Amino acid sequence: MRAPPIRAAAVASTVLLIGVASALGAGLAWGLVFIAPLVLPEYPPALLACGRYIAFGLIALVPAWFDRHRMRRLSRADWREATKLGLVGNLLYYTCLASAIQLAGAPLPTMIIGTLPLVIAVVANLGAERVAWRRLALPMGVLAAGLALVNHHEMSQFDAAVSLTRYGLGILAAIGAVACWTWYPLRNGAWLKAHPTLAPGSWATAQGLASLPPALAGYLIWGLLASPASGFDWPLGPRPLVFVAVMLAIGLLASWLGTLMWNRASQLLPAALTGQLIVFETLAALGYAFVLRGALPDPATALGIALLCAGVLFGVNLFRRRALSAT
Repeated sequence: MRAPPIRAAAVASTVLLIGVASALGAGLAWGLVFIAPLVLPEYPPALLACGRYIAFGLIALVPAWFDRHRMRRLSRADWREATKLGLVGNLLYYTCLASAIQLAGAPLPTMIIGTLPLVIAVVANLGAERVAWRRLALPMGVLAAGLALVNHHEMSQFDAAVSLTRYGLGILAAIGAVACWTWYPLRNGAWLKAHPTLAPGSWATAQGLASLPPALAGYLIWGLLASPASGFDWPLGPRPLVFVAVMLAIGLLASWLGTLMWNRASQLLPAALTGQLIVFETLAALGYAFVLRGALPDPATALGIALLCAGVLFGVNLFRRRALSAT
């Protein structure tokens, strides 16, 4: 029996609200990953990536034990998919991101990776959940204007001492990160929607467990092959307590909790909307960067942030009207 229109509309609005709140929580958690390479500049990017996902995998052992009945029900195909998602969306993405930040500083990679909301929304809209481009024009246009204003300020923070070669390598690494994270949320969202019985928490835990063996292997290989030549004090580096604390923090918050909340958003929202909501990560990273600098945003950046928030609201309202019209 079909639900009354008013009740169906209320359910659609609630689902949308929960999905957006989940994406916001994921963005706040993921913004932390931009801070780690700045807090630990003397640590190689590959080691930061492996350390983060070793922490993620070890932390995931705890919920895996309590959720062991669901974990046993995961098929071989599920584990293969979790491994692919972990390798590309976790290890490779974060290696590229940390490399870009350490090579070129934070502003340039932030600018390039900040295009993810637009890139993902465009690629997602080429798929099955297609929305008329004219309807996406307003939210995406406002997001683009906000990103341009925010990045205009960030571009002024360039370090003149960094060589053009390092900037070039940083750009390539940042583009690699964009490619990884355009593939990851779309693939992850499609898998979750094709397997609606997968619990978001169980799937986050599975990705953590699947990331642990390659992260451990990468950490050991780097220690055996690269650390002697670089003079790096392997395994925990010159600031072991800070390194372990940062890895555990982002392993728990950015990796496990962020992935859980993003999985929930991916199950509830259309891919074109979740693509736009990646902007929460950009906003969070900006906020954390200003806290580290001990400064407030200049007027242009503040206007850019306001436009990013407005773009999100326009996008959410678009999909809210679309959901209501379908009830």
